Amino acid sequence: MRILHTSDWHLGRSFHREPLLAAQRLFIENLIDVVRHEHVDVVAVAGDIYDRAIPPLEAIDLFQRVLTQLAELKIPLVMISGNHDSPRRLGVNSRLIEHAGIHLRTDPHDVARPVLLQDEYGHVAFYGLPYLEPALVRESLDAPATSHQAVLGTAMDRVREDLATRPGTRAVVLAHAFVTGAEPSASERDITVGGVANVSAALFDGVDYVALGHLHRSQQISDRIRYSGSPLPYSFTEAGHPKSMWLVDLNGDGAVTARTIPCPEPYRLARLQGDLEDLLTQDKHADLEQAWLHVTLTDTSRPHMAMERLRQRFPHVLKLTHAATGPSADDLPSRERMESLTDHEIALDFLHHVTHTDATEPERDLLRRGIEHVRVTAQGETL
Repeated sequence: MRILHTSDWHLGRSFHREPLLAAQRLFIENLIDVVRHEHVDVVAVAGDIYDRAIPPLEAIDLFQRVLTQLAELKIPLVMISGNHDSPRRLGVNSRLIEHAGIHLRTDPHDVARPVLLQDEYGHVAFYGLPYLEPALVRESLDAPATSHQAVLGTAMDRVREDLATRPGTRAVVLAHAFVTGAEPSASERDITVGGVANVSAALFDGVDYVALGHLHRSQQISDRIRYSGSPLPYSFTEAGHPKSMWLVDLNGDGAVTARTIPCPEPYRLARLQGDLEDLLTQDKHADLEQAWLHVTLTDTSRPHMAMERLRQRFPHVLKLTHAATGPSADDLPSRERMESLTDHEIALDFLHHVTHTDATEPERDLLRRGIEHVRVTAQGETL
């Protein structure tokens, strides 16, 4: 069975206020072409279909387009909700559209309800594990603790229990999580406070392939556990990292072979650093004149009208920082450091800025619990 593994479309997202819908439309068109030309049997999308719980209408239209095209091609689609999606909104009419081969898994209670597909070797069971917010699903899943490890482990136990009733059936799991050992980017939303979102790869023992979403870099944890990454770069930390999908062949004995399918590159990201006058005059930067740029100026003092002057040569400068002593994070304004910080770290940074003292351990814990409460409440409102 040939599987096209993709994730983290983030339909409706912008990049430093640049709209990306046209670029996302180009990706969707390419995906359909790949399905046709590579004779794909099933498309697996591992979460974060939309960029926010209530997406713009243009993003919904694009989503409907890909569903319609896959249904017309009679190519099954298995899709889960991610931490950016509203599970209830994404899952509207899911039971109805299953008749068209569109299988949405957004309900935690459906983790052990597989999509059963068949090839010449028998059945393949696709299990969809949507993003599981521990504080919201622990009780309903009867997990032993309020942690990502516990709730995802409980979900996988249910998967294995169901799979045990289907002898000879190969299994594919879709999950939206941060697996230990994977490399994140700056464009993923932190899914918990304190860095305890990681789960062990050992949780996925007993299945043939795991199609992961959440992290935006294409990578593999093992031969059978892979992240497809996002189809477009969504932060400057992803500059120079090719975007792709995984084309996975699942053999009759459960063995996996996979290769990457490049995604279109409708825009190029780059980082540029130096003295303003040098950047404006040096020929060696000519190849970056149409790139989307993050420019770091190293002038001793901040140049007057630097952005306006840069855009005369580089019309797509989207981010500008000034670091006279180099691009050290400690020297950058706090707004420029925020991409690499968690919400908890940002709050602690602000507290130190206004009080000129570090937070005490009780204060750190209070902030952690407050941020966690707000995050979980917001997530619960989208369910």
